[in-house]
Amino acid sequence: MKFDSPTAVMQFALQQARQGIGYVEPNPAVGSVVVDNELNLLGAGYHEKYGEAHAEINALREAGANARGAILYVTLEPCCHHGKTGPCTEAILQAGIAKVIVAQEDPADWVAGQGIAQLRAAGVPVEVGLLAEEARELNAPFIKLVTRKQPYVIAKWAMTWDGKLATRTGSSQWISGEESRAVVHQLRGRMDGILVGAGTVATDDPLLTARPSGPRVATRIVIDSQANLPVDSQLVKTIDQAPVLLCTSHSAPEHKLHCLREAGVKLWQGTTNDSGRLDWNEVLTELGRRQITNLLVEGGGEIFASLREADALDEVHVFLAPKLVGGTEAVTPMEGTGLATIPQQADLVDVEVMRTGEDIYLKGRIRRA
Repeated sequence: MKFDSPTAVMQFALQQARQGIGYVEPNPAVGSVVVDNELNLLGAGYHEKYGEAHAEINALREAGANARGAILYVTLEPCCHHGKTGPCTEAILQAGIAKVIVAQEDPADWVAGQGIAQLRAAGVPVEVGLLAEEARELNAPFIKLVTRKQPYVIAKWAMTWDGKLATRTGSSQWISGEESRAVVHQLRGRMDGILVGAGTVATDDPLLTARPSGPRVATRIVIDSQANLPVDSQLVKTIDQAPVLLCTSHSAPEHKLHCLREAGVKLWQGTTNDSGRLDWNEVLTELGRRQITNLLVEGGGEIFASLREADALDEVHVFLAPKLVGGTEAVTPMEGTGLATIPQQADLVDVEVMRTGEDIYLKGRIRRA
């Protein structure tokens, strides 16, 4: 295989990296390619699973002796520290690589340019910045975890064409079709955490598991300041399938906490504001401490609204079903007070529009400065 440009080589490295999503967290998804001076492919690889060989090692192994004097492309700065695996910089130097092209620097404190500096100090030229934006988008969850110590927050909901999550009676099963629900299960299967509010548990009694299972088993997280999670809920009854974490307040009744502990529920208690709600910054920092990289939020409307007000959302996935419900008391995705005026700039960027059966699947990233 021969590439027609350095950009094409890095694009191939990014394709390699995407194969690790869901398997490598809390590590980043990384791809690497080794080519000769004519851009002929000598080896390629990606970080396949947390704790196993990094992308550069797999690419160098495939290239073998041909790596000497070759060029190595990698989507993230090579590591230079001893962790679960040895430093990639040492392997690159031992292989005799003549030049390294990096998409972006690793923002983690334990790398932060040191890998690039080590290679340059050893006489290996390093270029940085080829397809940097694409690389940053790929590893946005990792970047947020290592820089802000919080998970990447993805909101997901299904609604009717007139913008309802449920009818005035709370009926919501099923707004979206089978194809959309299959996509949701795939999404759940690569998450570290799936979060809902106490209202969603009371109304829907959800399982919040991926069916069929995916590469990860997400912790099921309930925001419930008064610990009202029923011990006979599906979440608690299936605790052997996936862990449950209850985020509650210091004022939650001890007898309720005791019953939930006895049932195997993990508990975390945080402070509340004047309205009795948990502080999102505190909650998300705790989830980041637990190494939750990707967090899927599935409702309800107050949860979505409060996350938006806290500027805590990173990405939104919406399944729009061709149904009309109506009703001033019917549930909408964003409750709360809401904005007073329409934003003059789009809130979502990198928007994608797809079809899932009869539904329309929309996803986009929250615009950041």
